[in-house]
Amino acid sequence: MLRFFNKIKSKQIEILNTSINHLIEAFQKSNIEEWTYILGSKKEIIKRNLIAGIFRGVGIGIGVTIITAILIILLQKIVALNIPIIGEYIADIVEIVQKSR
Repeated sequence: MLRFFNKIKSKQIEILNTSINHLIEAFQKSNIEEWTYILGSKKEIIKRNLIAGIFRGVGIGIGVTIITAILIILLQKIVALNIPIIGEYIADIVEIVQKSR
């Protein structure tokens, strides 16, 4: 009878060990350690959000500048084609933009 219980106990321990190993692998894949560290540290949260905000702002500024420059170049080329109706409006827009520089 004692052997029977020992056998059941060893199988349960084996199942428990494999379950624990699966949990450990899942936690390692999900970077749970890093998340618990970040959530526990207010300074770390503030630092990461500040740096992310700065880089987002710089990225938006650079992106808007590039897109605006491309649009102005395209508009100038359209004006150079001398299309009667569109050319006048675009010429006015380009003139306004150049005056604001």
